[in-house]
Amino acid sequence: MASRFTLPGSEKALFDRAELARRFALAREPMVGADEADRPPLRYLLAEASHVLEPVRRLFRRLDLETTDRPRTVMLLPGFATHPVRMRYMAQQLEKAGHTVKRWGLGFNLGPTTENIGQLEHRLLEISERYGDKVVLVGWSLGGLFARELAHRHPQRVAKVITMGSPFSGNPRSNNAWRIYQFVAGHRVDQSPVERDIASKPPVETVAFWSARDGIVSPRSSRGRPGERDRAVALRCNHLGFSSSKECIEAVLRELDDA
Repeated sequence: MASRFTLPGSEKALFDRAELARRFALAREPMVGADEADRPPLRYLLAEASHVLEPVRRLFRRLDLETTDRPRTVMLLPGFATHPVRMRYMAQQLEKAGHTVKRWGLGFNLGPTTENIGQLEHRLLEISERYGDKVVLVGWSLGGLFARELAHRHPQRVAKVITMGSPFSGNPRSNNAWRIYQFVAGHRVDQSPVERDIASKPPVETVAFWSARDGIVSPRSSRGRPGERDRAVALRCNHLGFSSSKECIEAVLRELDDA
């Protein structure tokens, strides 16, 4: 019997040796159309490790949250290889401000498939109908690409898209995670099951948060060009900080008030 390998966080990805070898080959592919200079520098990548101190920082952090007079319905979409629990702190702060916050309902984000995009469409429509409101989609990293695709498919149900460190522009290999992505997702980063050009701006207000300190995704990729988003907002957090930093949460709250 062939050896078996189960990918963590996946219910379906049970691989034999041939499939495992195929995915390792994907992870070892050379960069195409980009070079090392296009990726965030090593010092920023190493600095991402400081995020382990985030629970301690929260003990000394004060967020002055004012109750909004324009409550919104929000869906949070997690980053690659992360679970929605990683965005729970942000969700709690948005709810304290008076917004209704919902998870995306898919568990770990292990990359797009035809099936999970369809499930997300159903989730979006369900939330919009339940609350009688358009939904603000807030997507962290890869979650932002899901958000942009949902807005393309259902613009009448989406009030605004906010991406946080999402690689929607330029070369999809201009980041420090594409090899891991190809191994986990099982397809090349530029051959997603979603055929639409990821740089194509959705027909709703689209705001891109980016940071020059991002150690995972190139600022050029997450900032985008004019025409690929409506506005780009510069923050000072690292990539992992998009999900929980005081600066990013306050920026999201401002965007919700302006939605």
